[in-house]
Amino acid sequence: MPLYAEYHVSKGALEQRARSAARRVGLRACKGGRWRSGTVDNRGGFMIVDPYRNCIVVGEKFDLQAEEVIAFCNRD
Repeated sequence: MPLYAEYHVSKGALEQRARSAARRVGLRACKGGRWRSGTVDNRGGFMIVDPYRNCIVVGEKFDLQAEEVIAFCNRD
């Protein structure tokens, strides 16, 4: 069950919150594109990338949901 379901937040707004949360901690949240979506390497979700080292932090197969990106970036 999505964490933000009780607030009636649209999918686009939730995705923007995920990108903003990643940006605040110095990371980048990349969304898998529609090309080859649903394949083994692209599950249509998010990937978190460290832009300074150019490496994947988590979600190497674009398998994170927006709520998971927000939770990962807000952890202590």
